[in-house]
Amino acid sequence: MSEQVTQYGPYVGGERVPGVGTVTTRNPGTGDAVATVETADAGVVDDAVAAAREAFPAWRDTDPDERGRIVYRIGQLVREHREELAALEASDQGKPESQADSDMGGAARYFEYYAGAADKLEGKSVPVGTGGVDYTLREPYGVSAQVTPWNFPGNLFARGVAPALVAGNTTVVKPAPNTPLSSLRLAELCAEAGVPDGVVNVVPGAGDTGEALVAHEGVDQVTFTGSVPTGQAIMRESAEHVRSVTLELGGKNPALVYPDADIQDAASEIATGIFTNAGQVCSAADRAVVHESVIEEFLEAIVAEAEAYELGPNADMGPLCSREHFECVAQYIKIGTQEGTRLVTGGDTPEAQPGGDEQGGFYVQPTVFADVEHESRIAQEEIFGPVLVVLTFSDTEEAVEIANGTEYGLTAGVFTGNVSRAHTLARRLEAGNIYVNGWFGDTNQTPFGGYGKSGIGREKGLEALNSYLQTKNVAIDLGGEGTLPGA
Repeated sequence: MSEQVTQYGPYVGGERVPGVGTVTTRNPGTGDAVATVETADAGVVDDAVAAAREAFPAWRDTDPDERGRIVYRIGQLVREHREELAALEASDQGKPESQADSDMGGAARYFEYYAGAADKLEGKSVPVGTGGVDYTLREPYGVSAQVTPWNFPGNLFARGVAPALVAGNTTVVKPAPNTPLSSLRLAELCAEAGVPDGVVNVVPGAGDTGEALVAHEGVDQVTFTGSVPTGQAIMRESAEHVRSVTLELGGKNPALVYPDADIQDAASEIATGIFTNAGQVCSAADRAVVHESVIEEFLEAIVAEAEAYELGPNADMGPLCSREHFECVAQYIKIGTQEGTRLVTGGDTPEAQPGGDEQGGFYVQPTVFADVEHESRIAQEEIFGPVLVVLTFSDTEEAVEIANGTEYGLTAGVFTGNVSRAHTLARRLEAGNIYVNGWFGDTNQTPFGGYGKSGIGREKGLEALNSYLQTKNVAIDLGGEGTLPGA
């Protein structure tokens, strides 16, 4: 790609506005420059929040069916521009275009799915007796600040913005500094679909931009996807303002494999679960917890799966998103070998890939560690790369203890031919999403979120709308006797 790259800037009040500095985004697989992006400082963030606040009353009061039609049109435009968006995402984030295309199909689906809910956000009537009438209203918060990560930038833009808009909120999105392009383009498509100026705003930048946004007094609700430390900082800041937060944080997700499972199928599903997007997925199958009687059969199968992956800019598995993250994952692989585990396959960081320099080529082979101790760092800490750790268990009590034995609780999986066991473990596993005989079983329609340090609140499905709506109770006295506080 030529160094003559497209220029982007913050999107505020329906137009691109000047930023305060520039960064060049690069394809992490090749090192080629993709775009020059002007970044937002606290002043630009202030303008974006002001635009969102100004646009809020009219958007809130737009008839729900009209809001639904506009949001549905966004989904249609995403489909029309799917190829363009996928190419942009693949070059900016580094993932294969086939995965980026799937992400954009999912983005379109979020807008379509939530559009249908716009005129169905009903309150309820509360039976208080003949002396009064009581009912509830579900109303938007106001300005929703959305801080999105670099692993699924465009898809997660849609996951948060679509329900926020349908509920009647306005938004200010802060994408990750190295992957802002799809969010900026999607904001333009929102406008093309008929979203009024100021309802969707995008402020690219680094941590200081995000800090300015979540600390802003004009923000009413915060949605964040990312690391636990950043999520904790956002919670502390939100506590100062007493505002609602939704957090989707990390995971160290166990996949329990029983002897009565189809071991080949289990290995294939777990490989997809840990090697998709180079393992840069919060719900990745990080830990395979395998019954001791089938451990060698499983290892043989998972190694075959891992070694079949082709690495490259548009191959089976792309690069890690940045040099910083590449070095982090490489360090965990080193830690794994130092902890006395058995490196079954992978572990290398190929030098022969295109762009293998300071700017790109951040590839890590699909890696499998066996003989892993439950308390080891690679079994407890989120690596966020294509690194699977394999542990063994002898009975269900031990399996559950291992599975629940981290600070996370995002997803968990069970591979078994026993339906009763599957249902029993679904209750006992402490995670927000349980997969049975497959991985990534959730869809746009199913609630997604974590237990423990994996987060607060739920994304996706109708339950996500609870993050963007607050309940107002209306009590009407019809001449009854009245009540006192606490009655």
